[in-house]
Amino acid sequence: MTHSSGGTLAIEVPLLDLVAQWAAIREEALAAITRVCDSQRFVLGEEVEAFEREMAAGLGVAHAIGVSSGTDALLVALMALGIGPGDEVVTSTYSFFATAGTIARVGARPVLVDIDPVSFNLDPQAVAAAITPRTKAIMPVHLYGQCADMDAIGRIAARAGVPIVEDAAQAIGSRYRGRQAGGFGLGAGFSFFPSKNLGAFGDAGLVTSNDAAFASRVRLLRNHGAERQYFHRLVGGNFRLDALQAAVLRVKAPHLDGWTERRRANADRYRGLFREAGLDGRLTLPTEVDGCRHIYNQFVVRVPGRDRVKAALASRRIGTAIYYPVPFHLQECFADLGYAAGAFPHAEAAARETLALPIYPELSETQQAAVVTALTAALDEVTR
Repeated sequence: MTHSSGGTLAIEVPLLDLVAQWAAIREEALAAITRVCDSQRFVLGEEVEAFEREMAAGLGVAHAIGVSSGTDALLVALMALGIGPGDEVVTSTYSFFATAGTIARVGARPVLVDIDPVSFNLDPQAVAAAITPRTKAIMPVHLYGQCADMDAIGRIAARAGVPIVEDAAQAIGSRYRGRQAGGFGLGAGFSFFPSKNLGAFGDAGLVTSNDAAFASRVRLLRNHGAERQYFHRLVGGNFRLDALQAAVLRVKAPHLDGWTERRRANADRYRGLFREAGLDGRLTLPTEVDGCRHIYNQFVVRVPGRDRVKAALASRRIGTAIYYPVPFHLQECFADLGYAAGAFPHAEAAARETLALPIYPELSETQQAAVVTALTAALDEVTR
């Protein structure tokens, strides 16, 4: 869409355009939805089981368990480990709320650590320093679509004798040294929120594992701890995946690799366009760490005067977002953890400086050029 502004023609670029994706899969998705409606089986069942088999094969893991959201994936994984009051889980202070929120939900203490300023992921040295006798798990976050340093974190977990639960909500298809996210820890949680690289038509999630006993416990807990109706071995929750969501995801999943490659191509194009515009020294682009395959769930840059730049881009009809403006240690609900401002300077700097630009697969070269042109003008305006 274009709009006239001051005698010039400006291109509107949304942060995300799911309508464009829908157009490509509409008939197949409607047929899958109709199939579920005709069956009148809406919770778990054959559709979910088929989805779980396909996802396990695609992610290279032994077990995949469909659940109701990415948040519930992390929650039920922690429940399956028996983590509760008096326990600690080491994780990042810089992520979507569910990372620390699920730890608090089971009654454990989130032990927060700072991030690596290049990757935005957990700083392994900080993780090692945060381990105590009460540590019962480490929860690395593969933020924005790039895996954390799993070799280093794996060594720390092995020395401490504690499991890893990966927060892979933003990282489906990302790889670290040839291995896919979701297979490094005892368990991992994925999100299929509509804005993710593989998005459902609402909330949906997945737990993956290569451990049969852990996977069995997750399956039990997602259905009120019952293997058969009305007979409950454990107190679980209602974390079941809807068959409609599974059907939609089965349609979308075969397209994921292609969509990911287009995101990666868009990231490369951005780098070229920013170079041509002479912006190399005026903002910091995302870094693809050696050995990692970044899937660009978000394309996050650091810019001076971030809030003013965001407003200037909005005035030019360029969609952006801030992920995330307040680290966990500065959230009101975590005040009792006792962290002060300044405790984690890299996370606090990221919260002040980062801005996500449009990166979705259907983004055109013309739209990307418009983003770079608008960002150049916004930086000129802010630093004038």
